[in-house]
Parts: sequence; structure tokens; C-alpha cells
Amino acid sequence: MTQQHWAAFDVPAIRHEAHFNDRVVRCFAERPASFHQMYADALAAHPARRAIVFDGAALTYQALDAEVGRIAAGLAAEGIAQGDRVVLFIGNRPAFVSVLLATQRLGAIAVPVGTREQRPGLAYVLRQCGAKAIVFDAALAGVLPDAAEAQGLAVRICVDGDGAGTLGALGLGLPPLQAADAAAVREEDTAVLLYTSGTTGNPKGAMLSHFNIVHSAIHYQACFGLDENDCAGLAVPASHVTGLIAVIAAMLRVGGAMLVFAEFRADQFVAVAARERMTYTLMVPAMYNLCLMRGGMEAHDLSAWRIGGFGGAPMPPSTVEAMAQQLPGLTLVNAYGATETTSPATAVPPGAIVEGNDSVGVALPCASVIAVDDDGVEVAPGVTGELWIGGPMVVRGYWDNPEATAQGFTAGYWHSGDIGSIDAQGFVRIFDRKKDMLNRGGYKIYSAEVENVLMALPGVLEAAVVGRPCPVLGERVHAFLYAPGGGLDAAAVRQHCATRLADYKVPEEVTLMDAPLPRNANGKLMKRTLREQASAGGAGK
Repeated sequence: MTQQHWAAFDVPAIRHEAHFNDRVVRCFAERPASFHQMYADALAAHPARRAIVFDGAALTYQALDAEVGRIAAGLAAEGIAQGDRVVLFIGNRPAFVSVLLATQRLGAIAVPVGTREQRPGLAYVLRQCGAKAIVFDAALAGVLPDAAEAQGLAVRICVDGDGAGTLGALGLGLPPLQAADAAAVREEDTAVLLYTSGTTGNPKGAMLSHFNIVHSAIHYQACFGLDENDCAGLAVPASHVTGLIAVIAAMLRVGGAMLVFAEFRADQFVAVAARERMTYTLMVPAMYNLCLMRGGMEAHDLSAWRIGGFGGAPMPPSTVEAMAQQLPGLTLVNAYGATETTSPATAVPPGAIVEGNDSVGVALPCASVIAVDDDGVEVAPGVTGELWIGGPMVVRGYWDNPEATAQGFTAGYWHSGDIGSIDAQGFVRIFDRKKDMLNRGGYKIYSAEVENVLMALPGVLEAAVVGRPCPVLGERVHAFLYAPGGGLDAAAVRQHCATRLADYKVPEEVTLMDAPLPRNANGKLMKRTLREQASAGGAGK
């Protein structure tokens, strides 16, 4: 049913194939054999075209490859080999792309970690994946765990500087490792590990294979009409699945340019997007709102911008209308996916009109999305159920975590935890989250992770975290604490969390309760009551 929605798009030939032992999925018949091969194809076809634009300077594919070859040779000299895990603790800058591609040339596994992560979380990732190396920004050096916290971490390379132990000195004096000498990998091998928050508080490493990444990149190419003339704005973190796949991998697939922003400031984003003739990006709705509010869009020529993808949260109708008035040539495209689906699983076909403007689209050409009841039985069109997602973009599972893999996947279908419906035309709608999770400006925050940190505070007997509605970010983090001994204040609570959690997970509002948190007759915490209190302005102290 959903395939008819993509009939007018230039979708490559599709066939069924068996993968990952227990899956039969729709696949693009002609495709690169690996993430690295996808990049090598772009390099061969477009060596003189812009690959990266950053801070007013451009790097061609040929110049980028010189960096990739040097870094790959240097990493190999440091003992990094096929299958080794290399953590990228790097912000949005050209080095992220060159180190990422160097790991792929070696057949190593890249492990991007968001630069907002704190020391305990970074240490956990390093230990859990058994990382052999970390490449990091100098500004983040203070967050790095010591040897005792990350045993097995043999190589530490700082991006900044040119002395020993820096990226600038890596591989100097060695023959660069050329694209033709890349390690031989199988397409089902893991290319990238991306850690996603877990309901138990510990993140899980989703294993993005070459097979997954290539299919997602082709989906973006075919369904968004991307080609070598596109310039894609990388304004979300490169370490997030959206930045990594929707921008980096998509542009490497077509030989386009990545317009990299070190940070998102609406006025700067709009000015640079206009100057560099940005054609495409994918951001969270809050970023579009900020462009309208603070970007000064009316003073710039943004006529080249034709595709504006968004996801992670609903786009307010007022934002859609305001963007349409400001940029009549821009098509806003709602897309839905997750780390476990290597980014997109559904999208509204560009140009399609959806009644109510409340759908995240239809399944992409190779994807399958079903809604099931608690027994795993598919429900009728329009009936609410949990969304399960299948297809060649769905990861094999979680790194060294068979229990979580068994719980989260069934015969290749990932259990999204999102409650929604699929109508008779195949359009997917999402109503609620089965998992106890917040969505702050596109960043997913599991309540349990924050609650575990709060419970470590002396005197705290109960802690609950809920989302308070926010017109810009969607939700803000609100914590309710029951600590009858006194001695706590909101500032102390936030400071405690700030040293243990990424900054977007730190509670922005704290309510200290005079009585235990509300529970029903079965002793279950009544978070709905707390959400109502948070929306009304809180309760307690």
C-alpha cells in the first residue's frame, strides 16, 4: 500500500533478501558494499567538488581524502585494526568527518559520543564497548576518564594542536592509506555504534551496520531527491543519528557538500545558509521556530533552500504556516525514525498533502511499519497500537547486550515503544510513548536515568521526572523530590545532576514535596498527576 506513495520518485529497484540470520527484508538491489565504499564512490565521481564547508572555508573531496588517508595510516600505526572501537568525542567540525571515514577505511568501528556527555556516561560507553582509542576535542579533555575508569583504552588523540598525541601529528611521515587499500568488510559488519538511553539508566549501543547505513542513505537520496548539487546544513550534532545519517551519510552517498555548523545560533545559521546556498537540512522543530523568531530571515536570500526535514517532535501548525510564508519554495518534510532504525523509517512524501497535518508519513520504500497490540498481533487500520519497524535500516541489536536485544526486537522488527496508528492509506500517526521518555527539543531523555542520579542525593527518598510542556522545546525536564530531612534546594539538585548527566538531561525545574509522591492503590507512581502539577506550575516547595 505505501509503495504507491513513492511511485513518482526515483526509487531504485528493490528485491527481497535474507539478512541477519532471521530476517527477510526489502533491499535496494544495486548498492555500495559498505559505508566506506559509498564514500569512495563519491570521491571517484566528484574529487573536485566541495565535501565540507566550515567557518567560511571549503574542503574538496580530494582534500578530505588526503586527511582521511593520513589519519587512517596514523591510527593503524597506533595499533588500531579492523573491528576495534574508536570513540569520537568531537563536536561539529571537519575532524569529525575525517576521523569517521578513517575508521571506516580501517574497518574499525566508530563510536560517536555527544559532546554534552559527562565523565560517568563517557566512562560507561568506553568500558561497555571496550574502546581501544578515543579522539577528542581539547575543550573536552577534562571530561575524559582516567585509566582506572576506562581500562583497555590504549590511545588518546587530541583533535587540536600539532604536537605528539594530536590529530595534526597523526600519520605524518607515513604513506597515507589510500581508498583502494581499505579493509575488506562484510556489509552486515558493524560500522558505527551509537549509544541510546536505556530505561534502566544505562545506555545501549545500537550496532549500525554498513548494510543499515547504505540503505538509509539511499532512502534519503531517493525520497528527498538529493544529488551532487545539494549542500546540506549540519546544524544538529554530528554524533546523533540524524546528523550522522541524514546529513553526513546522505551527502557522501550523492557527492554533495556538508555545511557544518559548530553550534546552532539562529542568526548565524540563516546568514551562512544563505551565503553558501544551502539546499537541504534536517532539524528539530524548535530550530525552525528559532529561525523565525531570531534568524532575521527576511534579510537573507534563502531561495536555494528547497527541503527542510524535521523530526523528533511535532511541528506546530503556526510554524509550518510561517515558514511557508517566509520561504514559499521550501518543502517541509516530516520524518520519523530512531537510532535503532538508522534514522528514517517513515516520511511524508515531499509535496504530499496530509489531512490534519498530523502524520509522520508513510513507510519508506524498503521499510515496514506495523501497529500491534500487547500480544504482538497487528491491529486494524486506524486502531491504536505499538509501532514495530522492520527493514534493512533496522539494526541487528545492541552491542554485547543480548537481553536488551531480545526484549527490543522480534524477527527483525524493532519495538519502538511509540503508540500510534496506521490508516488505510498507510499514513502513520503517533499519539503517545509507551516508554517513560521525555523529548526535549529532539533529545530523548529517559526518566529512569535522571531519577537514578537524583536518588543518589543524600536524604532523597523518592524522585520522579516528568516533562513540562514547552512551546519551543516541546518538553522541559521537571523533577519532583521527596526528601523529608530538608537541607536540599533546587540549585544543589541541579548542580548534583550537572556533573553526572548531559546538560539537556539536567532538571530545569525542581519541586521539593512536603509529602510522599502520589501513588495509586497498587503503589504505582501516578506520573500523570505530577505532569498536571508541572503544567500548572508545580507543587510543594
